[in-house]
Amino acid sequence: MTAPEILPRRRAAGVIAVWVAAALVALAVGIFVDPDWRGAWLLVGLGLCFFLAFAVQLASGRSQGFIVRISASILGALLVMGLLGTGFALAELLAL
Repeated sequence: MTAPEILPRRRAAGVIAVWVAAALVALAVGIFVDPDWRGAWLLVGLGLCFFLAFAVQLASGRSQGFIVRISASILGALLVMGLLGTGFALAELLAL
């Protein structure tokens, strides 16, 4: 008897896709948006990642672990965007 995987690859792909999208959004915001407006646009990007997470998980068609996958997607996106936003803020401070 084998133990089930904690997060099988099929389900992890949707979660990781949202994290990658969050990284791309945060990089785009950090590069193209004025530093005074970065915080606001990062929140808009996080909102887009929220809807993307729901769309990806609903498209998978699996109900088991839905809340856990959504939570992992959003929390990961928040951490990724937060780290990249912090990096851009520190770069802005050091550039002065």
